[in-house]
Amino acid sequence: MPAGLHTASADEVQALCARLLQFNQQATGLSFDDTAVHLVWRDAHGQLRAGLLGEVCASWLNIHVLWVDPDLRGQGIGAKLLVAAETQARQLGAIGAALDTFDWQAEAFYRAQGYVEFGRLHDCPPGHQRIYLQRRFAT
Repeated sequence: MPAGLHTASADEVQALCARLLQFNQQATGLSFDDTAVHLVWRDAHGQLRAGLLGEVCASWLNIHVLWVDPDLRGQGIGAKLLVAAETQARQLGAIGAALDTFDWQAEAFYRAQGYVEFGRLHDCPPGHQRIYLQRRFAT
């Protein structure tokens, strides 16, 4: 293969992530291994209706997905998922949780759960904002 810029293969993506992980661990002396926090909510028929996907890394719970079917919203399911994920993260040594949401999604919900903004990316996508929120856990 000629020298220069190329699209990364799946193996190369894995190798790059492993190299960054090793660098981070050497620089800090901390573990940067991810521990999954994956929770789902099923209805009485066993159907998937809500869920949360995240992981604990570098002592923080990073929440990537929190979804509740529209017809179940406002019933406290999202809050229960968030509390359960935070509880599990604390048991794994997390000191807080961080996430992002778009301005048309759930900013008010997260603020009501005690999350505070630490950043905002304007025009992501154009005409909208991506909002970064965090919540430190009580010690």
